[in-house]
Amino acid sequence: MGPLTLMALSLSRRSRGPAPSGATGAARVDRRTKNLTKRLQPGEIAVIDHEDIDRVSAEALVACRPAAVINASRSISGRYPNAGPQILVEAGIPVIDAAGPEAMTALTEGQWLRIDEGQIFAAEGNGDATDDVALVVGIPLTVGGVEDAMALAREGLSGQLQAFAQNTMDYLVREKDLLIDGVGVPEIRTRLDGRHALIVVRGYHYKEDLLALRHYIREYKPVLIGVDGGADALIELRYHPHLIVGDMDSVSDRALTSGAEIVVHAYRDGRAPGADRVRSLGVEPVIFPATGTSEDVAMLLADDKGASLIVAVGTHATLVEFLDKGRSGMASTFLTRLRVGSKLIDAKGVNRLYRARISAASMLVMLLVGLLVLGLALWATPGGSIILQLLGARWDDLKAAIEGIFT
Repeated sequence: MGPLTLMALSLSRRSRGPAPSGATGAARVDRRTKNLTKRLQPGEIAVIDHEDIDRVSAEALVACRPAAVINASRSISGRYPNAGPQILVEAGIPVIDAAGPEAMTALTEGQWLRIDEGQIFAAEGNGDATDDVALVVGIPLTVGGVEDAMALAREGLSGQLQAFAQNTMDYLVREKDLLIDGVGVPEIRTRLDGRHALIVVRGYHYKEDLLALRHYIREYKPVLIGVDGGADALIELRYHPHLIVGDMDSVSDRALTSGAEIVVHAYRDGRAPGADRVRSLGVEPVIFPATGTSEDVAMLLADDKGASLIVAVGTHATLVEFLDKGRSGMASTFLTRLRVGSKLIDAKGVNRLYRARISAASMLVMLLVGLLVLGLALWATPGGSIILQLLGARWDDLKAAIEGIFT
């Protein structure tokens, strides 16, 4: 019996927390989770095909408040301990796992579904089943089952470390000219020389960290660089991005037409599918062919154009986060960080670095003490004494008027 079989058994047998049962709702079907969350409404059922659900995708699903999630693939394959499934089940969202590739065809957009344990039935709008034959069958995830599967996944992490190391070496060979000498970095009109650059990726805790940086943004006025959906994150907080970098698959038309300079991350051979979308909006983009991720391209661009400091929000910083992204090219992020070096400051978790500890009672005491000190200072001067006497007279008049109303 292999580790994946053991994992499936643990997912279905250990049952701390209720198994999904009785959930009904309209289906929203998409193979790409980040596309689905753009239209998924509360109470609907998300149908995805996402092996190893990562933290960012899980948090996006939780924010949509679906009635349930049906995954055609394995939410935990065992390659590494991905955090997404645990976030979903702990949020109380029923998850039907490993429903098979037929789930993406048997379950259609807008179709009403009813979930009974691991079985998915077609249903009427009131939740009554239209047929006793299940359309697809999967494995209900529970908190205990996910914990067991995560423990098994940690045991397989060494194999992923070897693959990560190999991918790192492959990337270094392919992109040594870009990493070492900056060969291939395009010219842009946005001036970065000598300025701070704030790079925003829609990753872990990006919103909280951006809010914590608002004083820094106001004081230093850095060049704001949004990586794909990171541009929308800036706009949501009423900032205007100067540069938008990415393959343009998860950024809104509103951001692309906001006046920011657009840099399309292209394949190494020059193919740039995202460029057509940008041009269709009447914007001419800059093309940057490079292997790796769009956040790497943004960092390399800022570094090459002379940014004195690069502040990263929502980017990937740990090994598990690199693996959680689910791309072999994540090794490029490791090398890019080495290339950028001391210029890079990671703002991850900055919102938790300091929290105000002054209570409301303390604030009230400080206010009263301040007023007392101000009163004493006024009383000690002739002009201040006259002002206080006038204020006292006005207070007596106000008090008498109020008493007159009630008597």
